[in-house]
Amino acid sequence: MTAQMNAYNAYKQNSVTTASPGELTLMLYNGCIKFLGKAKVAIEEKNIQEKNTNIQKAQAIIAELMSTLNMDIEISKQMLPLYEYMNHRLVEANIQNSTEIVDEVEGLVTEFRDTWKEVLKITRQQQFGGTKQV
Repeated sequence: MTAQMNAYNAYKQNSVTTASPGELTLMLYNGCIKFLGKAKVAIEEKNIQEKNTNIQKAQAIIAELMSTLNMDIEISKQMLPLYEYMNHRLVEANIQNSTEIVDEVEGLVTEFRDTWKEVLKITRQQQFGGTKQV
């Protein structure tokens, strides 16, 4: 079992160190969604410490996403307030023990993630001959 865990951890580490910036962003979105799901379970189970830990992890991911925005690009100027909103709502969710607020943020993060997946897919198609330019 330990050898399998070591192999799995090595695989996970390798997947992060070899990922493109776009894939890393996708991993951040997926991680945020995972921590929000864990926070909801913790709220339902009245496990305050676990709720707090997972909401803070989700907030750290959102902060990382905010810090990577290129503010010279117009879309980044539109995304920043949305990230700030999500972060503010998570503070409220943590204080109020609200699964509804966590659901709201999870929905937003999921939309961002799904859009980002599509961007990556289109970019790959353009890079690797999926579309021909005339």
